[in-house]
Amino acid sequence: MASSSNVSIDESDGDTTYNSIVPEENGLDAINGAVDKFGFIGSKNPNYCTDLPVEILRQRELKWLEMLENWDLFMTKKYKKVRERCRKGIPPALRARAWQYLCGAKFYMDNYKHKFTELDSSAGDPRCVDDIQKDLHRQFPSHEIFVKSQGHGQADLFRILKAYSLFNPTVGYCQAQAPIAAALLMHMPAEQAFWCLVAICEKYLPGYYSPGLEAIQIDGEILFGLLKKASPTIYKHLKKQRVEPILYMTEWFMCAFSRTLPWSTVLRVWDMFLCEGIKVLFKVALVILKTVFARAETLKNCPSMYETLECLRHIPSEYLQEDYLIFQVLKLNINEHDMEKEHQKQIAKRRALREQQIMQESLNGTSKKSGKFHKT
Repeated sequence: MASSSNVSIDESDGDTTYNSIVPEENGLDAINGAVDKFGFIGSKNPNYCTDLPVEILRQRELKWLEMLENWDLFMTKKYKKVRERCRKGIPPALRARAWQYLCGAKFYMDNYKHKFTELDSSAGDPRCVDDIQKDLHRQFPSHEIFVKSQGHGQADLFRILKAYSLFNPTVGYCQAQAPIAAALLMHMPAEQAFWCLVAICEKYLPGYYSPGLEAIQIDGEILFGLLKKASPTIYKHLKKQRVEPILYMTEWFMCAFSRTLPWSTVLRVWDMFLCEGIKVLFKVALVILKTVFARAETLKNCPSMYETLECLRHIPSEYLQEDYLIFQVLKLNINEHDMEKEHQKQIAKRRALREQQIMQESLNGTSKKSGKFHKT
């Protein structure tokens, strides 16, 4: 049976990057505000991203077209070139196609040609369907494809979330899947977005949306361990204030930063994330923590857990702008070996704790059996 996981994701305005707009029934005509190049309406955030000169953009498009036409060759023999070009940013005109190749959605579509149609035409689990419908209006309500209640954007979002709940009934629907699915729909049709969502949930963030959320808890501890290496001062501050990673990184990781960063930065992060995997999310999180608490004055002004978390909930936009954040991510001195070492350390700690709990339960059981009313 499909499950429906309710994760504590702040949906108060449905959009942390752009001002939320509640439209009238007649849709776009009722809204005063220009549409930016990403499709967001009435954005008041400063535009830090710089458009590439057309000549350079065309050159990059040609290079990407060559890669896409020879994808298997590049991924097996020239992966470093693919990674380098993803880090520079995928040309907007080719981003949807590139994402599908990077995450493996193209493989799914080629090998399961009628699966989405089958899932789309099936009735979903009533509980999942009800939860999905409640969340539709919260996903980027200031974006032109989601601005209309019951418009095609919300309809497609419902279709792919329902389809995934049927595709993996053990996981079912989790609230944090919705912004990821919505972000994909901004770039591609429903079927392609569905298979990208499958890839992200199954390959990139496995276990994140399962009941119990053990995977996100483990990654929170890994992040905290990496922070100790990257910035011992900030690590000590968060530990002293008892600010557990799960309190601030849940939405970051489960939504792949789609509800945290300016949109131009989200796209650049996803270009790298879909190429290099979850290590990109760890690096982005570490850069944010290091940047927010870089000044001694900031730490001094955060004497308790409340002030510390408020700093992480209201991050100055200049800290998150595309060029700055991507530059900091690329120069961060944390590598795959560090991450794997910390991962193994946290897995070992969990295993030891579980064994200790089992032993304690066994001892408790033995103690009960040897009580004065137990027959020997």
